[in-house]
Amino acid sequence: MSAVFPGHGRMPFETIEIDEMVAACNGGGGPLGHPRVYLNLMPHGRVECPYCSRLFVNPKMAGRVPPEEGVVMPSSHRAGEERPDESPAPRQPGAP
Repeated sequence: MSAVFPGHGRMPFETIEIDEMVAACNGGGGPLGHPRVYLNLMPHGRVECPYCSRLFVNPKMAGRVPPEEGVVMPSSHRAGEERPDESPAPRQPGAP
């Protein structure tokens, strides 16, 4: 089973469905493997291994967006208006 990884336009090496939100990948082990890496499937329920391009998917989470993402909170301030409750921007070296 394979699918196109969104944003890449290419087919993954292999697609592996798992029930967890962290995948452990070693490239299959043996002489053709790679160091074991632990990959976080958050926030979209899918992640591609940077070494071997295996795509790990949690079908229960794939395509879902957690509620804390994409939420826009309206501001009571106008654009460019000073916000006294926020920290000032850090000074750049050489700036007065």
